[in-house]
Amino acid sequence: MFRPRLLLTSLAIALGACSPQDPQATTSAALAQQVILPAYGRWVDADRALAASSLAFCQGKEELAKARADFVAAQKAWAELQPLLIGPLAEGNRAWQVQFYPDKKNLVARQVEQLLSGGAQITPATLAKSSVVVQGLTAYEYILFDARIDLADAATRARYCPLLEAIGEHQQALAQDILARWKADNGMLAQMSKFPNERYADAHEAIAEMLRVQVTALDMLKKKLGTPLGRQSKGIPQPFQAENWRSDASLASLESSLNGAEALWKGSDGKGLRALLPGEQKDLAGKIDAAYADVHGKFAALRQPLGELLKDDAGIKQLNELYDSLNVVHRLHEGELAKALGVQLGFNANDGD
Repeated sequence: MFRPRLLLTSLAIALGACSPQDPQATTSAALAQQVILPAYGRWVDADRALAASSLAFCQGKEELAKARADFVAAQKAWAELQPLLIGPLAEGNRAWQVQFYPDKKNLVARQVEQLLSGGAQITPATLAKSSVVVQGLTAYEYILFDARIDLADAATRARYCPLLEAIGEHQQALAQDILARWKADNGMLAQMSKFPNERYADAHEAIAEMLRVQVTALDMLKKKLGTPLGRQSKGIPQPFQAENWRSDASLASLESSLNGAEALWKGSDGKGLRALLPGEQKDLAGKIDAAYADVHGKFAALRQPLGELLKDDAGIKQLNELYDSLNVVHRLHEGELAKALGVQLGFNANDGD
């Protein structure tokens, strides 16, 4: 008498096993494994190279140009990661330890000089107890690129090198710790790949968090460009408010962040947020594809660093066109894409800036 019920139960299990997996779960797992985790891996590699570079430069085994190039590579790896800041790096003060920005009052220069004038020995251990202002890439950039610091002078190099080496080691240790947390048994990789878990009740929550982080990063891209353009200062350019103004890496950093956002959109092998749009939303997918292509075209047309472009009307015109193009990408994600995916965005980390 129990056999029909048993057969029905067995059939239900079989049908469940054969049913297609939730596309949002598939996309979340694919993005975590094929986009986000590799980006963290590139960040770790870049910071490992940065730590080695600081030692080589300070030991006289590497030219300043090579040390500067290694900094730019580390900055670009970090910039690419910013639209992917989900999990431990987005929590606590960890992201501020990587980069102190915006630095509206030139705190980095002042606090680096105060630290070095204090007389205490600078080591990775003492740096870890110091302010985030002096722990990250912005302080590293200040040492390598500031016009008032002559690293060709032996005494100057001896003054700044302990901090340069400590920052390199701190960045390497931080990056390795974050990657280990991601790969842990119940880390972000696992939590974005199998649902439910203690972080996400279902895959939709994971997709929603990814979109929120991406939209916040796109909004921040606009602010990083709009602030030096003078969009918050009545049209008066503010070149020293640009990210990476000392190294002239502002535009490269911006485009690296755009690449990170686009990677979430496209995914690897087409398994990105784009794949979640229903068939009737093909026009929206095309608009977003075209918007990314337009921004890349605007970047490619820029032949000078941001600081140089801000010096004349023609350059400012190009930068305003780039801003407007970035704004289209941001608004499409914030509005039509969020609506199509059923995501309520709400508050973002840049609100009120």
